[in-house]
Amino acid sequence: MAGHGTRNRSGGRPTLEEVAARAGVGRGTVSRVINGSPRVSDATRAAVEAAVAELGYVPNTAARALAANRTDAIALVVPEPETRFFAEPYFSDMLRGVGAELSDTEMQLLLIFAGNDRERQRLAEYLAAHRVDGVLLVSVHADDPLPDLLAQLEIPAVISGPRSAAETLTSVDSDNYGGARSAVEHLLSRGRGRVAHITGRLDVYGAQRRIDGYRAALRDAGHAPDEGLIEAGDFTEEGGSRAMAKLLARRPDLDAVFAASDVTAAGARQALREAGRRIPEDVALVGYDDSAIARHMEPPLTSVRQPIQEMGRTMIDLLLNEIADRRPSASRGLERRQVVLATELVARASS
Repeated sequence: MAGHGTRNRSGGRPTLEEVAARAGVGRGTVSRVINGSPRVSDATRAAVEAAVAELGYVPNTAARALAANRTDAIALVVPEPETRFFAEPYFSDMLRGVGAELSDTEMQLLLIFAGNDRERQRLAEYLAAHRVDGVLLVSVHADDPLPDLLAQLEIPAVISGPRSAAETLTSVDSDNYGGARSAVEHLLSRGRGRVAHITGRLDVYGAQRRIDGYRAALRDAGHAPDEGLIEAGDFTEEGGSRAMAKLLARRPDLDAVFAASDVTAAGARQALREAGRRIPEDVALVGYDDSAIARHMEPPLTSVRQPIQEMGRTMIDLLLNEIADRRPSASRGLERRQVVLATELVARASS
């Protein structure tokens, strides 16, 4: 009997044809056994499995994937420039959660950036060729055409945060509304009365929900929301610094700032320092994400913790379920899930 890993006559790996010859069956029968088809008798299955063991045959996973219409690959698509991905801890934490959940599977993870029209077009062609089994979409803007393309191609997909309240794809998000409320309630409880807000990108639904939470907390505390205390940002440090400078010029009496991300808060902190404002004595500051940036700022930043790694793990779980259930999208449309995970305010010295 040949030992495991026996080479064939040409010195290479054993082939499917050699397994078929050893088992006394056709090549197609061997393929059906390897791919778990029930259309094989027990005796034939036993003969093929014995031949596989004797020859030390290792199935070609690429061929198996083609046979099963599977690629064993998932794409994590980021519709942002690479520079933003590497500058923001949100993305690395999300990637860590996704990677951890995939580590026990046979799936490969592809990281794809689609931050401009050329990259989006290239991605669309790649997806149309069905080179991945499913897609995770992170940081989706309201006008992004990719989610609709995925639905049209019937590629299983999960997005981090819905595009709107009427989202049709499965999504995983943190409680942006509740997180923002807790940030503003915290500032009000510290005696601050003129709380400003630097927003995220307003074409991101999560940023819109944070504004809603900010306004609701003020209204519930008897403060009429002052639109002059709201300035648009873009989740970047530079955007936070610019927005903070505008707020100080417009409302120099402000005594607190809720920033839509920790990176934005870092930019706001720089502008406050340049204006001679002390944190928290003159202006209290709260961020969002509870990233490493929050812990390492001086003073350490109060921030709303969203469970980013858990969001990544949950996205993978939902996507693997969608991949396993490949019924036409029309019949599973009602099963689309919108998962919202709780946030938590972490108080530090900045407030």
